[in-house]
Amino acid sequence: MKTDENSLVNVFISIYLHEIYLAKNKLALKNIDSYIFDDNLNAIIGTTIVEGCKLKVKVKDFEKAKTILNLYLT
Repeated sequence: MKTDENSLVNVFISIYLHEIYLAKNKLALKNIDSYIFDDNLNAIIGTTIVEGCKLKVKVKDFEKAKTILNLYLT
């Protein structure tokens, strides 16, 4: 299967929603669009521990986003 540069991939996963929002803000400061998935699982089943919330970016932005997040979130 061919991967489109606009396809979304996981760049960060956390069981803590505040970490996802911090990561999203760091990427936004560098003009990288990101999208939060599974953030409503906590409201539905009472916990996100099963898989965690996911922050996704476009394939074309993945390497840059990963580098930025490694600098700020480690």
